[in-house]
Amino acid sequence: MPKKKTSKTIEEINRQIKQGKVVVVTADEMTDIVKRKGAEKAAREVDVVTTGTFAPMCSSGAFINFGHSKPGIKASDVWLNNVRAYAGLAAVDIYIGATQPADDDPLNRVHPGQFKYGGGHVIHDLVAGKKVRLRATAYGTDCYPNRETDKRVTLFDLPYATLLNPRNAYQNYNCAINLSKKTIYTYMGVMKPKGKNANYSTSGQLSPLLNDPYYLSMGMGTRIFLGGAQGVIVGPGTQHDPGAKRGKNGVPLTPAGTLMVMGDLKKMDPRWLKGVSMLGYGCSLAVGIGVPIPILNEDMARFAGVSDEELFTQIIDYGHDYPKGEGHSLGRVSYAELKSGTIKFRGQDVATVPMSSYVRALEIAQILKGWIEKGDFLLTQPQDMIPTVDRG
Repeated sequence: MPKKKTSKTIEEINRQIKQGKVVVVTADEMTDIVKRKGAEKAAREVDVVTTGTFAPMCSSGAFINFGHSKPGIKASDVWLNNVRAYAGLAAVDIYIGATQPADDDPLNRVHPGQFKYGGGHVIHDLVAGKKVRLRATAYGTDCYPNRETDKRVTLFDLPYATLLNPRNAYQNYNCAINLSKKTIYTYMGVMKPKGKNANYSTSGQLSPLLNDPYYLSMGMGTRIFLGGAQGVIVGPGTQHDPGAKRGKNGVPLTPAGTLMVMGDLKKMDPRWLKGVSMLGYGCSLAVGIGVPIPILNEDMARFAGVSDEELFTQIIDYGHDYPKGEGHSLGRVSYAELKSGTIKFRGQDVATVPMSSYVRALEIAQILKGWIEKGDFLLTQPQDMIPTVDRG
């Protein structure tokens, strides 16, 4: 008789979690298990694989309600530590974006186009318990006559604060190189001229969406590690592109899937939400995300057993092609090569620079593993799946 295939459910895995019998491994551990034992045996032995990524994620921000003043105010312009927030929502509701620079940034006065402080730093400062200056102006109405408020607040003075990031955890990303004759300053870091360095930004075999390339286990309501606390996936992120060209095991070879995520800012940890200032580019927010991958069957085990040697990305010239909107690939390179510190490009050794932290990504995967093993974190059944493509 043919051997019965392994098949589990989220409910069965949660039961194992509650009973303290769940088997959880990090994604790098799963890579070794699948390599030694094969996907079928790994699927029988492992219940959950934890992933992690920590890197600047520009499409991030927070919804905040800063509370009514006396008399009330219908804010039209709002600043937090001199960083402008979007106030076109309601009387005292705002959204602050990670890449919004401070008005009159001192670095910008000295070096035009460069910024030291922005929305990502405001979010970090709030989570770190610091006081932030909140200033709002308004045109005044009969029901909201106040025209101005200026106060210092902490995160816990705010009635409501939720991190809601429109596009995080990119599934694969470009390896950037600069073939022009001048140094350029980008969101991928400083790029030296004539191909002197190659920068990349993915945690490879630990990266959430590279361990579930067809998004079979995640969707609206999937519980995740976000900023040091428990958050959820809202749905596909902006620029989500499941139709990107794929290689072995369905892994995209170019930027592909993204996630929209949210969580309670008041429960988060400043270690996992860091304001970032990138030379010549501007401000951002480094975000820590970890997604648990339930090993429901052999396919999921095989996907989660992916190694850096099997993961490839494309090399793009950020000096010429990228600014023109042209994504002409100059070749492919594996994450094993990128993580080695040098790659071969056109016969030359080129130094590689990670924009994401593998050490921090591994720490996230280990923290999430610990939460699940202790019974503090249960898996959730998505209410609406992330859009994908036919695996055919």
